[in-house]
Amino acid sequence: MKLEGFGIFVKDMPTMVRFYRDVLGFEIKEEEDSSNVYLVKDGTLFLLYRRTDFEQMAKRSFSYANGIHGHYEIAMGVENYAAVDDTFKRVVSNGAVPVLEPTTEPWGQRTCYVADPEGNLIEIGSFTK
Repeated sequence: MKLEGFGIFVKDMPTMVRFYRDVLGFEIKEEEDSSNVYLVKDGTLFLLYRRTDFEQMAKRSFSYANGIHGHYEIAMGVENYAAVDDTFKRVVSNGAVPVLEPTTEPWGQRTCYVADPEGNLIEIGSFTK
C-alpha cells in the first residue's frame, strides 16, 4: 500500500474549503459544495468529506469532537524561523484561530499552532534558523 492522501470529515463544506484554499493555499480540485472535495498541497492529496454524506454512504452515524480538539494535527513546514512568525500572523489575520503563538522548542524547532474553523489543529514549523 502507498499513502495517496488523507481526509477529514467536515460539517460546513464551503467554509472549510475556503479556509484551506484561501488561507492555507491548498489547490482545489472540485466545486466547493460537493460531498467530497479534493484539494492538493505540495503534491499531497487532502480530502474533505461532508459528514452527513459519508454517514449516509456508510449507513451509520459517527461522533465528532466539537471546539478546538487534539485528535490529530496537520503539519505544515515553512522555510525558516522568521517564516513561522510571518505565516502565523498572516493566517490568523485571515481567519485561523490562534492556539499556540510561535515558540522555539528545546529540540530546535520553531513552531506554532492554529485551528481551522472546525477546530482541527494545524502546526506551522521550521528547523531552520
